[in-house]
Amino acid sequence: MTEFLNPFAHERWTRTTGDLADRRAEIDTPVIESDHGDAVPVIIDPTRRYQMWEGVGAAITDSSASLFMNSMSPEQRHAILEEMFSPEQGGFSSVRISIGSCDFSSQKYYSYDDLPEGVAADASLQYFSIGEGEPGAPDATRDLKNVIPVLQEIVRINPAVKIMASPWSAPAWMKTSGVLSGAGRLRLGEYVGNGYRYQDTIDYVYAQYFVKFIAAYAKYGIHITSVTMQNEPSNGCPWPITVWTPEELAKWGSEYLRPALDRSFPDVEIYFGDDSLRFYQRPVSEYMTPAQASAFAGVAFHTYSGLPEWIHNGARQFPNWKVAMTERRCMLDETVDEASHVMFGEIGTWLVRNGMGLINLWNMALDEQGFPSYAGTSGRRGVITIDSSTGKVKRNLEYFMLRNFGQDVKVGSHRVASSNYTRDGRHGGLGSVAFVADNGDLAAILYNPTAKDIEAAVEINGEGARWQKVTVPAYGTVSLHKSNAGAFNTTDAPADDEFEITYTPHPADDHDETLF
Repeated sequence: MTEFLNPFAHERWTRTTGDLADRRAEIDTPVIESDHGDAVPVIIDPTRRYQMWEGVGAAITDSSASLFMNSMSPEQRHAILEEMFSPEQGGFSSVRISIGSCDFSSQKYYSYDDLPEGVAADASLQYFSIGEGEPGAPDATRDLKNVIPVLQEIVRINPAVKIMASPWSAPAWMKTSGVLSGAGRLRLGEYVGNGYRYQDTIDYVYAQYFVKFIAAYAKYGIHITSVTMQNEPSNGCPWPITVWTPEELAKWGSEYLRPALDRSFPDVEIYFGDDSLRFYQRPVSEYMTPAQASAFAGVAFHTYSGLPEWIHNGARQFPNWKVAMTERRCMLDETVDEASHVMFGEIGTWLVRNGMGLINLWNMALDEQGFPSYAGTSGRRGVITIDSSTGKVKRNLEYFMLRNFGQDVKVGSHRVASSNYTRDGRHGGLGSVAFVADNGDLAAILYNPTAKDIEAAVEINGEGARWQKVTVPAYGTVSLHKSNAGAFNTTDAPADDEFEITYTPHPADDHDETLF
């Protein structure tokens, strides 16, 4: 057997098993051989470049933020936030927040323009407020109570973190139902000002609501990177929600929200959709003109229901659009293979191979019971689980999926071609994704969706027959990071704390999880 010198000065390979017996455990760098033998060949081709990689993270809901603020000491909170968001550690680089209340809240539902009794409308948004008090103070309210102080700490750790914001509901007075919770529609085209001008409509006022929200957060040093127009616009759920048609979103976003942002915050991007793939049963180009499409940075989706190929009805409609996954709730009582298929396979492999450049999961943290939740929905975990009485931490499978990307794939890299043997991330053989950064760093993640270990052999186009063999564990991943640009992040995830988990079985709800 002929061995070759390694062309990369620095190299690190890690292994994660679906049962988390190995959690990004470092393995020996494979020697370079001239023949892959019986191993499955994985050829990485940096000459074929695709989407830019924007990073990974999860939602900082009021539920998650309340645990960071109230169940942890300042030292515990800073340690876990730094572990996740520092580029020298976990490398998480994105969060999603709600504009006003969502279902996972520790507080009573609110919007930023709740009106006193007897006041029917607020065209000037004089009652607008994201909360009162100093951030994190015991008497602080609304966003200032939990979300803003947590975001401020994250921004101090990683000033470039991307913050995407999504409304669950417009203020009650703007809706046909007159209430925050439950399905109601925006009163599109109705006049609420003193006249019949463009700016006298609900459409205009609601766009200004977004502007005031972005401005209010900026005063606290929190800069919103992007917004969506509505979380799950097709979902008639019992918590805060506003229902829209795709055509309404296309028209309102291009004619009202984009112009409003352009006047004050032109760099804030708008993502279209923000719903399960069932929202994309029709190609977006059937109801949106190219001129309207220019108002949006890209398409956002959730992975709860729909056919996998429907992603293309959004992702491949307009050439400049980016693709972001804005929500997928974490696992709970799924088997090892099912949980791994969803996180490592469908999300971490198949969707990335089909254009996705940003991953945000749902609920960065929940407690040992799957709470808090003002909606009363329980039985789900967060990316991490925080013991509500001690602040101890357990890192879940989702954490390690995100860390595979956050630690090894530099933000701003581009996905490149790599051999793939799975048709959807969960069936067939070995899956892979690979990336090259501007500084020449190369990273790849291999996923094995089968019940038996697979021996793979990795080779890079342009280097000839130089193979590195590695065993990819059943329902697990192998990640690799190669660099000539200097030493890179080799930190390990800390061990979990010990505490009792008391999740309750999750009830049936509106999310029909039959995507693949």
